[in-house]
Amino acid sequence: MTLRIIQWTTGNVGLPCLRAIAAHPELELVGCFAWSDEKVGRDAGELAGIAPTGVLAKNDVEALIALEPDCISYNPKWTNTDELVRFLEAGINVASTAGFITGHSLPDDDRERIERACRQGGASMFGSGVNPGFANLLALVSAGICDRIDRVSVLESADSTGYDSPETELPVGFAQPITNPELPNMVRSGTAVFQDAVQMMADALHVELDEIVCESDFAVAPEDLDLGYMKIPEGCVAGIEAHWLGRVDGDVVIDLGVRWRKGPRLEPDWELDHGYRVEIEGRPCVKTKLEMRPPADFEAKRFSDFMQLGMIATGMPAVNAIPAVCAAAPGIRTYADLPLVTGAGLVRAGR
Repeated sequence: MTLRIIQWTTGNVGLPCLRAIAAHPELELVGCFAWSDEKVGRDAGELAGIAPTGVLAKNDVEALIALEPDCISYNPKWTNTDELVRFLEAGINVASTAGFITGHSLPDDDRERIERACRQGGASMFGSGVNPGFANLLALVSAGICDRIDRVSVLESADSTGYDSPETELPVGFAQPITNPELPNMVRSGTAVFQDAVQMMADALHVELDEIVCESDFAVAPEDLDLGYMKIPEGCVAGIEAHWLGRVDGDVVIDLGVRWRKGPRLEPDWELDHGYRVEIEGRPCVKTKLEMRPPADFEAKRFSDFMQLGMIATGMPAVNAIPAVCAAAPGIRTYADLPLVTGAGLVRAGR
């Protein structure tokens, strides 16, 4: 039996999710939400650059809910609690990439509303992405070969010069004067979902944390930088490093970090690992590196085209989890609650 799916938004992350859903033998695309008027009424396949699907994009929320899908693949830029509550109360499961892992970083009332909606509708709410999300799962799996775990660290290291998303990056602090005293608060607010990931990992490891804090550092552009979608004046923030730390008795046991930079030069000139580095301090100590590269048939005309790979990696952890999310008990669910999530159904043999 296939699961009936609505794709919610058709942006950078939503489009690869839509393509994957259309190709997946266990999923059936029955609806598509597009908020922009120019996309409404167009075939979802046309929007995604694939064969026509027979599903036309709509912005009528009630009409889409009336389709009674099993799950919504939810990929807007930001979580909208009112939307999530409507879906969940209607008995529709949600697999999201929009800043949601456990909901602990949301206002307390919002998380309670989501939990209450799950109970009322008998539905499950799941959030992931490549980071936070999959990278944290990789860390938990890596820790599974240790008989003692002292500290679990994950570091995302990326050159985001080609990532055209000023709506999500300017609020974190990019292009701000280095003297702005609000920079740490901007980073804390803009990366708050990593607090969720720290909590999820602590729950999976059966650790009760005393506190979760965010520490940040910054690098500047040594000259004016024009990225087209963003201008960073000389001396303003072009590099951001943030660490969300989970502590017990003053010791850091979970460290989730990001190091992002823009442009060819920084002051100080931070080095990048270009990927995700997982380190377990314990017995034994473990280092795991996750890197991504394009396939042989990948076509790129400009550097920014390679960002498509990151969007695929962001969306697919949630899409691949849909069957498990639909089968899960009602409530907010994380990787700690689900069976092994794989790419089942997406293997191409004999091509």
